[in-house]
Amino acid sequence: MDNRTGEMEVFVSAAETGSFSATARRLKLTPSAVSKLVTRIEDRLGTRLLVRTTRSLLLTPEGETYLARARRVLAEIDEMERLVAQGAQAKPRGLLRVNATIGFGECYIIPLVGEFLSLYPDVRLELSLSDGLIDLVEERTDIAFRTAPMADSSLKARKLLVSHRITVATPGYLAVHGTPQVPADLANHNCITFTFGRAPGEWPFRDPGTSTVYPVPAPGNVMAASGSVARLLCLEGVGIARIGKFHVDGDIAAGRLVEVLADYNPVQEEQVHAVYVGHEHLAARIRAFIDFLAEKI
Repeated sequence: MDNRTGEMEVFVSAAETGSFSATARRLKLTPSAVSKLVTRIEDRLGTRLLVRTTRSLLLTPEGETYLARARRVLAEIDEMERLVAQGAQAKPRGLLRVNATIGFGECYIIPLVGEFLSLYPDVRLELSLSDGLIDLVEERTDIAFRTAPMADSSLKARKLLVSHRITVATPGYLAVHGTPQVPADLANHNCITFTFGRAPGEWPFRDPGTSTVYPVPAPGNVMAASGSVARLLCLEGVGIARIGKFHVDGDIAAGRLVEVLADYNPVQEEQVHAVYVGHEHLAARIRAFIDFLAEKI
């Protein structure tokens, strides 16, 4: 009978211990049996996963990929068995790995972490914030929160938030440089632009009379690599920024920033999704975290 799960367990243990002998002791097998099981995997895949030396075992690039996926498979099996054993009363538990963009994480996730963990004390949260797209499988991540379009159709997504971009500045900056009344007035201002986008040196605006959207030059001497950086530069009075509204809602409410050119805003919609690897039986901790944020946001 094919026992690939058992083979995966042996391989993961060998990779973690770096020794066939240590794996044999851990799993109550013989070193030769461990070696044969690893060789069986390699023969089936047609590639080497481990490089054997006299002192240790080293993973090949293919071995690194196999290890990451084998760990996920074994974790899902454990989770499935806990769900079956505990039935409908299963409680979220275990390690939950979450990745989010810096702005979304700072605005929405970090302020809610304490409440979530108080509701689910058996969950251990590992949170990373970055503005680059990650591979959920390679990075062993359970959930990622993204504002960018999804490129991987194999992932599942749940929409959590719809926002749009607005143009903002500090009251102090506007007191010194004046408040733009029409988009063309931006020619006399320092615009904080992004290092990405189709036309980083232009901002779209809408004619209030015709609803026509047209580009307007956004001159400036500073560029930001993320919405979080643009927000901080704007708060320092460096210039005017056009940024996702969810980044600056708190600043506007507190009076630290004010919106300008609102009548000309074309309302560019930005959607934030919770992205995860789809499974028939989604881990309770993953479902609980997504449901919790969806309710709060």
